[in-house]
Amino acid sequence: MKNVPKAIIILWISMLNILCLPHDFVSATAGEVDRPVSITGWEVKWGNVHDQGFISEVQGSEEIWEKQGAEKLEYSSAEAPSGSLWTRVTIPTISEDSSAIRFENIKGNHIVIYLEDRKVYENYHYNYDNNAVLLPLSSENSGGKLYVWTENEKGRLGIYGTVQVGPYATLQEKYIHNGLLDVILGATFVFTALTMLSCTFFLGKFHKGLWISLCIVMGSIGTMIITYSQFLYTFYQVYGDLYSVLFDLAMLMGMPALCYFFEQIIGPGRYGIFTKLRKFQVIYSIVAVAALMIDFISGGQWDMLYSLLVQNVIGFILVVLLSILMIGTISKALQRSREALLLATGFGTFALISVAELLWYYQRHGTYHLIWWKWSMVAFIISLIAILGSRFAEKHTKVLEYSKELELFNNELQRSEKMEIISELAASVAHEVRNPLQVTRGFLQLMTEQEDNKNKGYVRIALEELDRASGIITDFLTFAKPEFDHIISLNIADEFNHIEGILVPMANLEGGKIMTDIPPDLWIRGNSSKFKQAFINIIKNSIEALQGQGQIDIWAYAQDGVIKIHVRDNGEGMDEEALVRLGEPYFSNKIKGTGLGMMVTFRIVEAMQGQISFTSTKGVGTEAVVSFAAFVE
Repeated sequence: MKNVPKAIIILWISMLNILCLPHDFVSATAGEVDRPVSITGWEVKWGNVHDQGFISEVQGSEEIWEKQGAEKLEYSSAEAPSGSLWTRVTIPTISEDSSAIRFENIKGNHIVIYLEDRKVYENYHYNYDNNAVLLPLSSENSGGKLYVWTENEKGRLGIYGTVQVGPYATLQEKYIHNGLLDVILGATFVFTALTMLSCTFFLGKFHKGLWISLCIVMGSIGTMIITYSQFLYTFYQVYGDLYSVLFDLAMLMGMPALCYFFEQIIGPGRYGIFTKLRKFQVIYSIVAVAALMIDFISGGQWDMLYSLLVQNVIGFILVVLLSILMIGTISKALQRSREALLLATGFGTFALISVAELLWYYQRHGTYHLIWWKWSMVAFIISLIAILGSRFAEKHTKVLEYSKELELFNNELQRSEKMEIISELAASVAHEVRNPLQVTRGFLQLMTEQEDNKNKGYVRIALEELDRASGIITDFLTFAKPEFDHIISLNIADEFNHIEGILVPMANLEGGKIMTDIPPDLWIRGNSSKFKQAFINIIKNSIEALQGQGQIDIWAYAQDGVIKIHVRDNGEGMDEEALVRLGEPYFSNKIKGTGLGMMVTFRIVEAMQGQISFTSTKGVGTEAVVSFAAFVE
């Protein structure tokens, strides 16, 4: 790919660039070279069809050399008779043997350098025309001539940038650093992409497409940054053709992945434009890669399709592609989409910097080497990672919420299944057992009238146990059939006056007292008998928890259409394990408890469309809160 089309592609694809200020020049003097100094003047002449980089063709032709100073002219291969240019540089006085000369940038696809009549450097055979060169010098070379022959099929020719002479160690450091940072940046992207890709196996279907597309985009950008670096072309120039192929392949793979990522974030767009754009880009990339491979395998003999699709058309396609993506991103961001806003920030940063650098590139007539597009990609990649990270965080939060809901649902399901089983068992057993119990009780009553006094004590105990068994069966039936036949309007104050009359004597016997504070205007709908049964069970448990002394506070109030009734004691309380199991069948903290009372209470409250909850602290007390919908006549 030639320089200008490739510059457009890089610029639009990778995005990164700040205006680059030209380096300061220090004029060379005739004195000793003990620190790097810049050479600001040399001589040039056009090459001819016969020289082909041979020094014998130019030596001794003094009359045709043209002096070139700091205000040098621009030399283009289009103006050259043979597409080549000779440059002659005079070496200043050198006092130390460990010196060198460094060319910041020599434009040309094929370069040959001679020190006097000895060839000291040559590189060729790749599609890259920005070349950094470092040549060792000694004191013997003072005042000598360097001849630089450059050839370029289409583009700039000659020396651009600074030419410095100085200590070898100092210039070597600058030489090695030339483009090395680009390699490190690109390698970081590639390594990160490979690391993320290795994690794909642990994702299942969880955003796998979005994750893989981001890995491809990052890997493609990293490969493009590396293969566009001057470092490779400086130290490993023989693989130049391979770098060009890898650059194009990375670009063609990254474009469909980028379209897919945008489609997933922004959506299909109006008329499905982003979906259509992604499908077009996939087809185009497949055809372009095939053309690239054919051209590479054939050694350039079948390059017509490659030149059309990759060298000429792709610049226009990229401009259209990125423009559509930018417009869609901004439109989505204006809808206050957080992801689109992140994407627009990163993508916009890259686009604006890239445009600025592209304008600077053309203002310098193609002599400026694109640098900052690689770094602007960092902002873009960070925005992509931030978007994907936010999606993972959102999904993780939802998974936690679903897990909690599922746990609650499973607990409720298990409870419902237990209640259903007990309900069916209670309904079947209670009806079968109650009749023989009643018959047995009747005969025992007859026996009390006939037997002598010594058997009456045993009969009385038998009657008490039968009554206790009957009460248990009644609890079973209440649980099995919580629906109420008589639903009326209940005044909470009146109901608790009755409950208080039953339980206050019991509380006094236990050494405690009951305090109530219930307004007279609180009404609900329900069954009076079952309502009293539920609260008698709750308050009886509180009385037994007092252990000889203490107080039970009962109060009620209306809040947002709901009647809330609180029953709080300062008894022994319960630990967390007992509190969680409260209401389970056959679970009781009392020695003689059946574990059915609270189960029935929960069932009654549930049947009356109410809610019940308990809070308790061991050694402090327990509080029950029962809520019913308020009734307004």
